[in-house]
Amino acid sequence: MRDAYGLDADYREWSEGNLFDPSERWPWWIELVSSTVARGVAVQRARIVSEPLSSYTRYEYELTGGHNVKAGEDVRWLPRRQSSDLALPGNDFWLFDGVTVLFNHFAGDGTMTGEELVTDQSVVGLCSSAFSAVWERAIPHQEYRPA
Repeated sequence: MRDAYGLDADYREWSEGNLFDPSERWPWWIELVSSTVARGVAVQRARIVSEPLSSYTRYEYELTGGHNVKAGEDVRWLPRRQSSDLALPGNDFWLFDGVTVLFNHFAGDGTMTGEELVTDQSVVGLCSSAFSAVWERAIPHQEYRPA
């Protein structure tokens, strides 16, 4: 849900014109997600983005096909202006099997400051409902054309 995360060396390299192959850069992710999907687990990622895209979000968009989608993730994009009437948690999160939420906490500059694992079913329900609402509106990666 952020327009930028920690601007690490990979992002800086990409922004300087070195358009590397993400599957060569992060083969461990391809293997993790591929093996997870092969077991019959759906891996879905929804990104809520401001348009026009920030440079960092453009980086994510351009790497998604060769990284996330190649690994087996189903990725969708929702322009932020289409999410104004949705109740969304205040932090990015991963939802696991509808029973556990992992919140990611970030500083204002986008660096990660920690994680929080939550199993409280009221919080899990909120996140599950929010994700479903976003997923319904979001545009599949193959169809999304950023503004």
